[in-house]
Amino acid sequence: MPEPAAQPSDDEDPSPGGARRDFLAVFPSIILPMFLAVVDQTIVATALPAIAVSIDEVDRLSWVVVSYLVATTIAAPVYGRLGDVYGRRRLMFVALAIFMLASLLCALSTSIFTLTAARILQGAGGGGLMTLSQALVGEAIPPRDRARYQGYLATVAVSSSAFGPVAGGFLTEHFGWQSVFLVNIPIGIGAVFMTMRLPDRRGTGEAFRFDTPGLVFFAAFIASTLIMLEEAQQLASGAFLLPVALGLLAITAVILLVRRERLAPSPLLSIPLMKHPAIWRCDGLAACHGAMLVSLITFLPLYYRMVHGASAAETGLLLLPMTIGIGVGSLATGRIVGRTGLTAIYPSFGLAIVVIGLLAAILFAPKLDATATAWSFGLIAICMGTVMGVVQLTVQLAAGRAQLGAGAATVQFSRSLGAAVGTAMVGTVLFATMSHASPEAGEAFARVLQQGPQALDGLASAQQTAIRDGLEIAFRNAFLCIAGFGCLASALVWTLPIRRI
Repeated sequence: MPEPAAQPSDDEDPSPGGARRDFLAVFPSIILPMFLAVVDQTIVATALPAIAVSIDEVDRLSWVVVSYLVATTIAAPVYGRLGDVYGRRRLMFVALAIFMLASLLCALSTSIFTLTAARILQGAGGGGLMTLSQALVGEAIPPRDRARYQGYLATVAVSSSAFGPVAGGFLTEHFGWQSVFLVNIPIGIGAVFMTMRLPDRRGTGEAFRFDTPGLVFFAAFIASTLIMLEEAQQLASGAFLLPVALGLLAITAVILLVRRERLAPSPLLSIPLMKHPAIWRCDGLAACHGAMLVSLITFLPLYYRMVHGASAAETGLLLLPMTIGIGVGSLATGRIVGRTGLTAIYPSFGLAIVVIGLLAAILFAPKLDATATAWSFGLIAICMGTVMGVVQLTVQLAAGRAQLGAGAATVQFSRSLGAAVGTAMVGTVLFATMSHASPEAGEAFARVLQQGPQALDGLASAQQTAIRDGLEIAFRNAFLCIAGFGCLASALVWTLPIRRI
């Protein structure tokens, strides 16, 4: 049976010149919002060790990342739906204002709880930046040309991802971790002025009632799941009642959410859209990809600091091969897809190589120095870069022009959900394994994080060996968990029904 191909709609200009003109009318105005959305993940990652030392909450460090991801997960479908109805330009202003205010509050935070609250608000703004940007590009150009212009989006991603670790390390080392949040404000002001240049498309203007019960059920599901994973670190001590109760609450919340979304007149999540064979597979693929990438960006700085003694600036440089690699892979894949029309074949092989690479890293990383480890993850990241461009394009084709915003939101929603839950799972595995394998390693974690491996120099030889073995086992299991996400993603991508454009 021939594979389905997309047909341009009546209001799209199918000529190359028309596609280029439409793209250039939008692209310059979404560069800075996209930059903020991408750079916020990597610029904060290099500051995590300094944040952990400053607020003295090492075991809750993942909250800084997970809280932002939870908020973006909840916000993405809201922006997608509201953008379809009221216009994406208006919503972009709202997202930028929230993001800048929250960045200021993050910089003023003095505890893990206030920082987490500010990151939730920041995610409420950040969730709209990438979702609305992707939908604006999809709205402007025909499906076949989208693959070619994904390369420009990948260029922004490469620049943003490469800038993030270096800037984060430099700012943290010279101006403190608060500066990685304050730098968002002047960039955000520039993004506001650029957004003013966007054409003011008003949206459908159809009657719309916000799905408050759906939002409440979804928030309950996310919160209970993440707290359950946090509490699961204590299972070794027999404290299993609370995690079980939270797990039951999460199951109940997701059942109520699905029931509500089926009946709601204006659902937060379009269940019929997400049931499309191509879309639910792409959403699952985006979730696994988010879990892999954000977990690596979150925990590799800890690995470089604790195992190799890297400073914040050095950690930023060590993350460069990975952040550049993901962009290079995305850029190359976009160009090849535009020329050949083939889509799913590239992430199919790319993810298989990712899994093999992660398993090899588990075996050989303890024998490699920091630079060799960084380049190894850079090669893995190139193959990871084959995924998201294909996912976004496939969902745009399957959703159609009328539901571009909702389709883009499902991808952002799924990626953020996978990243939040995946990062929490990897954190649980890391800290639980560390405490179980070596109680001394758990107790020495904060000291090693602050001073590096030399913090162990004054200990007895047997104690040093026990702590180092505990750290090695903990990080090995964490990377093994990340490889598991890669296996699931690889299985999904081989079954995608739309494999060409």
